[in-house]
Amino acid sequence: MPPITKDLIAQHNLTGEEYQKIIDILGREPNLTELGMFSVMWSEHCSYKSSSVHLKKLPTTGPRVVQGPGENAGAIDIGDGLCVVFKMESHNHPSFIEPYQGAATGVGGILRDIFTMGARPIALLDSLRFGELHSAKNRHLMKGVVSGIAGYGNCMGVPTVGGEIVFSDIYALNPLVNVFCLGVAHTDKIFRGTAAGVGNPVIYCGSKTGRDGIHGATMASDSFDDKSEQKRPTVQVGDPFTEKLLLEACLELMERDLLVGIQDMGAAGLTSSSCEMASRAGNGIELDLTVVPRREPEMTPYEIMLSESQERMLMVAKAGMEDECLAICRKWDLDVAVVGRVTGDGMLRVSDQGKIVAEIPAKALADDGPRYERPYQPPSYQDMLTNLNYDVIPDVKDANAALLALLESPTIASKRWVYEQYDHMVRTNTMVRPGSDAAVVRIKGTNKAVAMTVDCNSRYCLLHPYEGARLAVAEAARNLVCSGAVPIGLTDCLNFGNPERPDIMWQFVMAIEGMKDACEHFQIPIVSGNVSFYNETNGLSIYPTPMLGMVGLIENSERTMTQWFKAEGDDVFLLGSSREDLGGTEYLKVVHAREQGSPPYLSLEKEKALHECVLSLIHDGLLQSAHDCSEGGLAATLAECCMSGTEHTFGAVIRLTRGRLRKDAVLFGESQSRVVISATPVHRQAILDRATRYGVPVEVIGAISGTRLVMYVGDEQSTEKVIDQPVAMLHDRWALSLERTLSGA
Repeated sequence: MPPITKDLIAQHNLTGEEYQKIIDILGREPNLTELGMFSVMWSEHCSYKSSSVHLKKLPTTGPRVVQGPGENAGAIDIGDGLCVVFKMESHNHPSFIEPYQGAATGVGGILRDIFTMGARPIALLDSLRFGELHSAKNRHLMKGVVSGIAGYGNCMGVPTVGGEIVFSDIYALNPLVNVFCLGVAHTDKIFRGTAAGVGNPVIYCGSKTGRDGIHGATMASDSFDDKSEQKRPTVQVGDPFTEKLLLEACLELMERDLLVGIQDMGAAGLTSSSCEMASRAGNGIELDLTVVPRREPEMTPYEIMLSESQERMLMVAKAGMEDECLAICRKWDLDVAVVGRVTGDGMLRVSDQGKIVAEIPAKALADDGPRYERPYQPPSYQDMLTNLNYDVIPDVKDANAALLALLESPTIASKRWVYEQYDHMVRTNTMVRPGSDAAVVRIKGTNKAVAMTVDCNSRYCLLHPYEGARLAVAEAARNLVCSGAVPIGLTDCLNFGNPERPDIMWQFVMAIEGMKDACEHFQIPIVSGNVSFYNETNGLSIYPTPMLGMVGLIENSERTMTQWFKAEGDDVFLLGSSREDLGGTEYLKVVHAREQGSPPYLSLEKEKALHECVLSLIHDGLLQSAHDCSEGGLAATLAECCMSGTEHTFGAVIRLTRGRLRKDAVLFGESQSRVVISATPVHRQAILDRATRYGVPVEVIGAISGTRLVMYVGDEQSTEKVIDQPVAMLHDRWALSLERTLSGA
């Protein structure tokens, strides 16, 4: 083995102080294999060394919580002896280097996190960020990522039922690929990654180990530069067909009660799965690398322990059950071997060809890594971002043109081109397909359904990280509520730049505080998550993007709601009130090329009252549709209500009161705590009375009528027709914008 030099230590992304801590733990210098194991386990990606002190502030408990953070995924009780298991993960760096495989293996990894817990995955969502599509490179990245997600999810037979995509050139060199997965399990049959029972056999199952993905966790904990695309060897290669076999084998092993613990070999591969399982149980593990299935000759212990080859599981079986476990895995045509046993001394002891090649306390690898309270302070440019003089921005002159520009903006435009590549109906659980405020899947064997959404407005988070994070929680909850669901749990995927920069760390700390305050107010526990730092290239960081995946429960699936209008003659209402909230809006970016100002004002009390009011109206069958008002403001929301349905489009005649607001604020401002609803006229008074009872501002703003979207804005003195467009034309611009852009049309 080569000598451990300063250069070698630096190549493993370890500081001098961290290396000295390793020596103190071992009582000696590490060998190369041990250095590699410490390197991956103490990486930011695995150890959360810059974030853990702040993550502890988040609310993680509640009456429905079955499993909170610390396991492969979180779990929330939904009654009838069932729970939903869910998590979101990032695969950002690999997807930039090799978009298809980076995205595909991101899907594979999050699926394993779910079925490792004993849950059958039933739904995927994805949240994506790319640079603007005028660049051929960005179009290539987007097409590759979408193909990778589709290829893996479709082959696995797990529907991709929703998601969101945002485009900004700040993500051109650091695209974000965050994938959410949800599964269903019996509450009393949750499995955990623990190596319990001294003497129990440790079993390797799945694909053979290769050299792909070595140092993947370390790469994910490093900033990019101009040479980053040369890191293709650190990107894993996925095989969804093997993963499908692995899923079925694992669920059968669990059903037969043969296992005491199981964990997938994700980031840091065999090293992380073995040391984390041992540490959770307070035990040790002995591994014999000689019997590890491998697909390449002459692999070193260093390579075997650090490989991140996909579709692999490490299991601890009950003593005496080895043969039955091996038989089941072989029945599913998987490579399998007994590679070790559980010990009681707390050591991860690795041998190869009869020689000890690594001997490290499991807890030191999994739990005793460095913890940093990094300095943080707002950047010098923060005031410049939030200070926006509206006097220099002219009010909208041509609202028709502004609306068309917004509907064609890739961030607002229909994502049909994307989700039509996904099989979103496989397994026949999907009730609300992509294209509404939230996806909804039925829970078979019950009358329940589960709604899911992924949300984050990263521009808001740039302008004010605390408020941006609060707004993300509120919008995610509002999307679920508009689908008829009570929010019950949340997972996060926190994407930020280099935490060693005080301005980036300030963004992270403020976002955590915002999430904490909003989740506590809405009583939504955060049960799982992921932190992705170092999303920057050549010193240019992404916008802070704390992506949230939220889950809601619909007790009576017949009361599921969608966003589009349903019938001619129905009344259209606005719940909530409008303010002059133009800061950070898509309108300012698209029409005025500005990303400035303060994000929209949010009152958590008013938002909560809105949620309760909307749920009450849906529960009592008073509504035909409900749509959250967000990007693009009221005009874009109403256009989507007219044309986003799968069967029909409808026109509407809308009259809005301007008061003292600017015209563009009325039409395109993104004031919070607003929902557009429709209902038959017979329910008009009941809706007005109900909203008044909940203290929610309400106004009948028009009716569904004809084939055009006509909008008037005025006050007591005068009224002006500001928008008058055929819905068919709006639909053409909105529905085909992304497809035309990607094809160069």
